[in-house]
Amino acid sequence: MTEITNKLSFLEPELVSEILNVSTIKDFSKGTEILREEQYVKVLPIVIHGLVKVFSRFEEKELLLYYIKQNESCIMSFSAGINHEPSRVFAVTEKDSQILLLPVDKLPTWLNKFPRLNTLFYQQYNLRYIELLDTIKHVLIDKMDKRLYDYLKDKAKITKQDIFKISHQQIATELGTAREVVSRMMKKLEGEGKVKQLSHSIKVL
Repeated sequence: MTEITNKLSFLEPELVSEILNVSTIKDFSKGTEILREEQYVKVLPIVIHGLVKVFSRFEEKELLLYYIKQNESCIMSFSAGINHEPSRVFAVTEKDSQILLLPVDKLPTWLNKFPRLNTLFYQQYNLRYIELLDTIKHVLIDKMDKRLYDYLKDKAKITKQDIFKISHQQIATELGTAREVVSRMMKKLEGEGKVKQLSHSIKVL
C-alpha cells in the first residue's frame, strides 16, 4: 500500500486517503479484457504496473488508439463514466498488470473538492488528443510500411523490448488492416534491414 501511496503522491493527501479507502487494487494477466465496448463504466483504471492497450472497433475492423502506461488512466473510460454512457472503446492488458480501480460514482465529488485531480485528467485529455491526432495522420498520410515500422518501434519503446512475440494477424488487428498486407510489408522491412522475423517473434533493428 505504501507503494500505491507514493505513486499517488502528486494528489492531495486527503484525496489519496479517500481513494485507498474505497478503491480496489487488482492484478490482471496479459491478454485480459478489462473494459468491453458498450459496457457501462463503474470503475476508472489507473495503471500501477504493466501496460494496457485501448482499441476502437469500426464494423469488422479494430484500431489501436493508444496505450495506458504506468501512472496513467483511460480518458475514454473517464468520459463514459462521468457522463453515464456506454463505453465506445475496449481495453486489453498488453502485459501482466496491476491496476487501481476507482469507483466512478465518487469522481464528481472528488473533482469538485480536489483541484489536482482535475489537472490530472486535463493532462490525460491533452496526451490522448495528441496521440489520436498522430494516429489519424498515420492512417491518412503514411504508407503501410511506414505505419508498420513506426508501430513496431513504438511497441519496442513502450514495452522496453526489442524482441517481442506477436503474430502478423495481431499486428493487422491493431493497425486495422489485413494479415496479408502485414506479411507483405514485414518482408519489405526485413529486406531493408529494419526488422528480423524470428520463430514466432519479431526483432526491431
